[in-house]
Amino acid sequence: MKLNEINIRDPYIIKAEGKYYMYGTRSATTWSCGDGFDCYISEDLKEWEGPKEVFHRPEGFFADKQYWAPECVEKDGYYYLVATLGSDKDPIGCYALRSTKPDGPFEPYSKRLTPEGVKCLDGTVYTDQDGTPWLIYSRSFENGCRGYMDGIQLAPDLSHSIGEPFTLFDAAEAKWAVPFPYAKEEFGVDEEIYFTDGPCLQIMEDGKLYMTWSSWGSQNEYAVGVAVSDNASLKGPWRQIEKAMFPVDGGHGMFFTDYDGNMYFTLHYPNEKMNEHPVFYPVEVKDGSIILSK
Repeated sequence: MKLNEINIRDPYIIKAEGKYYMYGTRSATTWSCGDGFDCYISEDLKEWEGPKEVFHRPEGFFADKQYWAPECVEKDGYYYLVATLGSDKDPIGCYALRSTKPDGPFEPYSKRLTPEGVKCLDGTVYTDQDGTPWLIYSRSFENGCRGYMDGIQLAPDLSHSIGEPFTLFDAAEAKWAVPFPYAKEEFGVDEEIYFTDGPCLQIMEDGKLYMTWSSWGSQNEYAVGVAVSDNASLKGPWRQIEKAMFPVDGGHGMFFTDYDGNMYFTLHYPNEKMNEHPVFYPVEVKDGSIILSK
């Protein structure tokens, strides 16, 4: 199977056991009831096998919708699938599932990692230079904010979060991001609201910490921009690159490095239900910005 035959949103890739494993949100159930996550497996990033279901909703499991953005992290012999999960009883939030293998089966594992009672999504695990794991996630506008990127410390075994959350930045700080144009139509909201989602963090060769993240862009479509922490500190200060890195009709991406040491950025494109598929771009850092090669 080729990349353009794979229909997922929010692609996430890891290397394990000499192969590549790619996870993502099932397009067909993105906006409806959900019951699981899949992965695709490749030896060369060109031909893929799958989908293989790596998690299926157990009987009585609380989450029955919003199965979004699974990201796989290996730590101390276990693989953790950190994902957004939702139900009608609780605001959506981020949780960790666990397995001994990258292709599962994964089982429910952690407590809620994002704050109780707060609508949060798209958590990504970032381990800092001291070895401390953090969850970076989007705090939705429904919580009385315009759309923030937040963080919280995680326990070493990713079983729960520690301490209080903190805000990295407000989406409105980015010149490329614009208020969501259908706020009234879709959410019944009169004021300006912004989206933050799909964070991915990477220290580049210049020693700075870069974060790609998605929002509604100035060309009135889903887009990806870049924030930079010049001192490489997770708590910033963060500055926003003025122009979007991927300005039109694609989003929620991540960096990965192949077995030859080449870095890529993958995201889903186009941003259209049942037509999304992963695309790969070689990455170059030039003059403090991230350039995607064709």
